[in-house]
Amino acid sequence: MLKFRRETEFKETEIGEIPREWEVKKLGEIVEIKQGKNISTLKLKSYGYPVFGANGLIGYTDTYHFEESEVLIACRGSTCGIINWSLPKSFVNNNAMALLPKFIDKKFLYFSMKLYFINGRIEETITGTGQPQITKETLKPFLIVYPPLPEQSRIATVLSWFDDLIENKKRQNEILEKTAMAIFKSWFIDFEPFKDGEFVYNEELGREIPKGWGVKRIGEVANFNNGLSYKGSEKFNYSTEESFVFITLNNIIEGGGFKTEYAWIKSERIKEQYLPREGDIIFANTEQTKTGRLLATPAFVIFPPEYQKSVGVFSHHITKINPKDSMMKFFLYLVFRFYQKEFAQSFHTGTSVWGFDLQNFKINYPLLLPPPHILQSFHSLVEPLFQKIILNQKQIMILRKIRDTLLPLLVFGKLRVEEIK
Repeated sequence: MLKFRRETEFKETEIGEIPREWEVKKLGEIVEIKQGKNISTLKLKSYGYPVFGANGLIGYTDTYHFEESEVLIACRGSTCGIINWSLPKSFVNNNAMALLPKFIDKKFLYFSMKLYFINGRIEETITGTGQPQITKETLKPFLIVYPPLPEQSRIATVLSWFDDLIENKKRQNEILEKTAMAIFKSWFIDFEPFKDGEFVYNEELGREIPKGWGVKRIGEVANFNNGLSYKGSEKFNYSTEESFVFITLNNIIEGGGFKTEYAWIKSERIKEQYLPREGDIIFANTEQTKTGRLLATPAFVIFPPEYQKSVGVFSHHITKINPKDSMMKFFLYLVFRFYQKEFAQSFHTGTSVWGFDLQNFKINYPLLLPPPHILQSFHSLVEPLFQKIILNQKQIMILRKIRDTLLPLLVFGKLRVEEIK
């Protein structure tokens, strides 16, 4: 059982109204602030103990110096003030500090600091201009709301429920996508369901393929178009009645996936070709890092749950894939996921900024094409997986919105958690 009540009796403090029996305390009184360590001599690897920096997880190494998961605050650079969790048995570099609880619930500390970052209060602790930084000395006097410990625990429990649900849906999506990829690889890379049939050698692909399967240029099975080349004055970080959700390079995650953080656009130059629908396949056609992790990475377009329009707009840094046969939608998505690194290396142009050579790709990339009945069977098998992925993504956005609405109400005692059973 979960019991809430609205608070009616408050007192004014240096950081706002809080319930009469609550306190305000300096951070240095209730936590130990521990600076991360220099990693200049530390060899980062792809396995071992996790290493955390200002941007979260940055790699792995052979040693650790924090036994448990700890609350971290980025203390150098453009990410100064961002709050993260570390993992158990982790190393933290000197671009972050750990806040080790002495007289405060650890999860309540985490959610409180997240709120103070969101509402801008952590900026009070930042010094420097060219290189912003937070030090122990500027962080120790930082004031935070301090409810009684039992209530801290109840508040943290409620907010953690939302984080746990979000993480569960993220893990579910990872499993769903890995399942779809495993089926794709089994059918169209290893040909496992077809091994008892006859195979023939295909010169274009340089390998044997099942008899009756074909090869076409990818431009023959799908149309591709780039998005709107926009002006800075047309893009906004808030929505209006006239604006469209704007899908940009920021919406595609390196390594794969759609990031549900949106910009908005209002322009007189929007044409039909720039209007994606939810579930359409897009990929990044530009990359500045030259690592090959973003270029040609595909994603499904996902709109915010509250968005009322049936279409959005996508930018010129994005290419939309328009399959000529609807049965090829998820097949083509998985082709891009499986061969993304190869596509990025083989079809990039430019030096300081990589672009995707779309014309060359459409004309010269040979695509293995199974017979229609096999394609239809595959589509029927994986379509529910991807529908569930999109549904989970929308539910994650709703859960985040509810959590973020509750966060200031609970941390500042406007809404009290009286009982959890």
